[in-house]
Amino acid sequence: MSQAEFRKELVKIMPGYDWTIHKSGNPEIYLCATGVQSSGFNRLSTLQVERRERDGRVRYEVKSAGYGKRAPWLATAVDDTLARALRVLQNHYENMAATYRSHASYLQHARTPKEPPCAGTI
Repeated sequence: MSQAEFRKELVKIMPGYDWTIHKSGNPEIYLCATGVQSSGFNRLSTLQVERRERDGRVRYEVKSAGYGKRAPWLATAVDDTLARALRVLQNHYENMAATYRSHASYLQHARTPKEPPCAGTI
């Protein structure tokens, strides 16, 4: 796959990112790109996509980082197609959000005072 074809695939699936294709010694085997979402001078999200071809099999590895240029990578996903790898990553974040949301709810619920079982009865 050429760098131009790789860029076209990235823009088609993730048009909300500004893509930079990195130089590769052998683009037929390895391609890497970084996509950035920003608001003004603030980097909101970074997505890195690596495409590797080995023994006729293509593998995509995607990872993303949050706010800021030096933010650490949050999670990584690997699959045979770019769309599925991105879906795996998105599902991971949605599952983590649900987990954190439920834990926050448990903490909030534990803070509220409990009513006595027979309040106001004589």
